Amino acid sequence: MKVLVVADEENKGLWDYFDPARVKGVDLILSCGDLKSSYLEFLCTMVNCPVLYVKGNHDGHYTYKPPLGCDDIDGKVYDFKGLRILGLGGSMRYIPDAPNQYTEEEMQQRIKKIRRQVTMMNGFDILLTHAPAKGYGDLPDLPHNGFQCFNDLMEKWKPKYMFHGHVHQNYSRDFQRETIHPSGTRIINAYDSYMIEIPDDAHPAPGKTGSALYDLYVSMKFRRRNAF
Repeated sequence: MKVLVVADEENKGLWDYFDPARVKGVDLILSCGDLKSSYLEFLCTMVNCPVLYVKGNHDGHYTYKPPLGCDDIDGKVYDFKGLRILGLGGSMRYIPDAPNQYTEEEMQQRIKKIRRQVTMMNGFDILLTHAPAKGYGDLPDLPHNGFQCFNDLMEKWKPKYMFHGHVHQNYSRDFQRETIHPSGTRIINAYDSYMIEIPDDAHPAPGKTGSALYDLYVSMKFRRRNAF
């Protein structure tokens, strides 16, 4: 599966100077936040594939102008052809009452709300966030601190990938595009854009997660779809 991940800055080669050859064969687009709604709408139309997104700390405009045709997976797990994607947008809180900003405790509460869904689906394959995990590509200033609870999630469920944004390439000479978490998760900062091929064995086949309840649900959904 070919996946395009975008974050933080609109890529001119994917928008102003769009070249279809650059996105040939892309099956799915994931947005880590802080991007214009019109940009995501353009990608959805021109690449002609699903666009899933979480909100960044500068995406308050999504409330009244969400990217049309795209799916908000912030605070839920989305199953795309067997690939289970957990979305958790927002950054560390640095402005009181600002939208899409959370304290460590508030982000922990968000995770608790979707714990049942994660358990029912027997985990997830991709952690899609805006902010990084604590100690992995974050910065010492409060606005760009990472969340420790993301580390806890990866240690418990061991997803294959974590995609995030928020820390721009020009913020530091120590910018980390990619690193490996102790859990084995491959962490990628998708600032601007990042193309990745996800092999079939990186996630369970549809209906083969090992969760009897969820696999039954997927099987019944598949049968209903093919009955018409």
